[in-house]
Amino acid sequence: MDFYFKEFEHRKPPEPVSYSMPRELLYQYLATCNLTFGIWYLWWRWSYALNYDALWFSLPLVVAESCAFIGSMLFTFNLWKTKDEPRKAPPYKINECVANGSLDSESTRPISVDVFFPTYDEEPDLVRLSILDAQKIRYPHAIDIKIFILDDGKRNEMASLAAELEVEYITRDSNIGFKAGNLRNALEQTAGDFIVICDADTRPFPTILEHTLGYFRDPDVAWVQTPQWFFDLPEGERLPAWLERKVGKSSSILGRLVERVYGPVTIGADPFVNDPQMFYDVIQRRRNWVNASFCCGAGSIHRREAVMEAALRSYSEQIGREHKEVEKQIRKLTKEKCVDRDVSENLRQEIMFDTEFTPYKFHVSEDIYTSMVLHSDTEREWRSILHPHVESKMLSPQDLQTWTVQRFKYSGGSIDICFNDNPLFRKGMSIKQKMMYGASFWANLSAIWNVIFLASPILYFLTSIAPVSAYDTTFYLHFLPFILTAEVAMMVGTWGVAGYKGKTNYLSFFPVNLRALWTVFRGRKISFPATPKERQNGTFGHLVIPQMMVFGLSLFSLCFAWFNYVTGLFGTYSFGGLVLNSFWIINNMMAMWGMIRAAYWVPPVGNKQDKGSEELEYGI
Repeated sequence: MDFYFKEFEHRKPPEPVSYSMPRELLYQYLATCNLTFGIWYLWWRWSYALNYDALWFSLPLVVAESCAFIGSMLFTFNLWKTKDEPRKAPPYKINECVANGSLDSESTRPISVDVFFPTYDEEPDLVRLSILDAQKIRYPHAIDIKIFILDDGKRNEMASLAAELEVEYITRDSNIGFKAGNLRNALEQTAGDFIVICDADTRPFPTILEHTLGYFRDPDVAWVQTPQWFFDLPEGERLPAWLERKVGKSSSILGRLVERVYGPVTIGADPFVNDPQMFYDVIQRRRNWVNASFCCGAGSIHRREAVMEAALRSYSEQIGREHKEVEKQIRKLTKEKCVDRDVSENLRQEIMFDTEFTPYKFHVSEDIYTSMVLHSDTEREWRSILHPHVESKMLSPQDLQTWTVQRFKYSGGSIDICFNDNPLFRKGMSIKQKMMYGASFWANLSAIWNVIFLASPILYFLTSIAPVSAYDTTFYLHFLPFILTAEVAMMVGTWGVAGYKGKTNYLSFFPVNLRALWTVFRGRKISFPATPKERQNGTFGHLVIPQMMVFGLSLFSLCFAWFNYVTGLFGTYSFGGLVLNSFWIINNMMAMWGMIRAAYWVPPVGNKQDKGSEELEYGI
């Protein structure tokens, strides 16, 4: 696979957005204005602007607007403040990283670090590149670094690779718990003070330890997450060059004219909106100030003591809950006030025997789940830190099928946690931490109201029935201040990071999100497939049929409404309603078009080789 990577090796990761107090204060002012206008608008919508002649339409829309506004409030709180943790000098000995460090021979030894590469079916050549980069990790002091291949595939070629590169090899008899189980198995056989979690395609930079271990001088820091960076994202092709290649040399003039009006236009750049800078440099980074940045797996560094201590406490609490529940059932059946002491003790022993001890939760979203366990540990009050600088590089999904599998896992895992172990009801977390976790989980419920937002302008155009009492001056006086301050506040709050594609991707994500919701609602488990690292061959139009339907209906209804408004053949449209819903539906169509285009995107010649899509049947 080395031929693929050579094309991208020259790329450098983006620097984190520089902090600006004036910009932060401006954002806080604009966001406060927006929330004020939003409350005013919704109060008016509920009190005066319902269309009582069409409540079947008007009521769902105002409920959707209210749900979206709750998400906006949570997102505003998430973006409220940037407070980066000051970077500290790399520790020299382990006693500099523990509370009340002593001077005995054990505590003054060099720090030991285990670097884990969990793998299942990835190509050995891919893992080789990751291992070779891990072997280049440097540190200014003496340090004991051990690299481990954690092979859940039990493959002879992977064992041979470990022997060739002189790194450790760990496998196991079963795949219970998948990645989380693989990590647990490795923890039982290793002893490093700190653990670096990588994926099979994670290629750490030489600076990853010297830039992050200093944070652990605070004995309460449990883990440090570094931003993930996909170094192979398609850069695309500028419009003039694309037109010249597709149509002819003279057409590039048109492309240059378009760019003079709209600015640079790039075709084929990151069609799947994989760039994670918005997530790490804005969302995760701004959770540092309330100690709520959660672990995202690859590129994270963990304190072994924190993982094991929190796991023991969680294990004890789980046994206690199950024991209490079973005793309650026994008392209900026997009509006794208490359970016999010997029976109770035997019952506890049996529960302990049946309960898995899991340092990393056996869950499709084991990273965020484990973060919740650590953040809710009241005895230690563990801290997490998002280190804003990129310290590794990874591969991005290169086809819509792989992207869909990955997003289905993320969304389904978050929704499963929300329904079954909601952090809002979890003891040990602060209100601010709960709000931050709540923002993540609320966003994954958004498909419910996004479907209403997609359907509303279509219904208006096809029926001429308005979901509000009237599209009049009063409506615009309430609506425009709210929507305009929202856009300006978002622009300022995410300054330096492209955000429009992310917003449209969020809207077009609704079919996968709905499928994840339905899967969890039926009580079915979200599967644990490893995300393929190679492009699956072919195109994937079948995955975007819902988006195609929305796009087609939107276009038809838009033309239908304007034609009837001009001719007067049907309906009683208002000009204000037509203009507003036209902007609305065009935004929806642009969102759907981005996903449709991604389904048929093919990388330029020389990019990843295709791999049979039949290998990607994950039952979703």
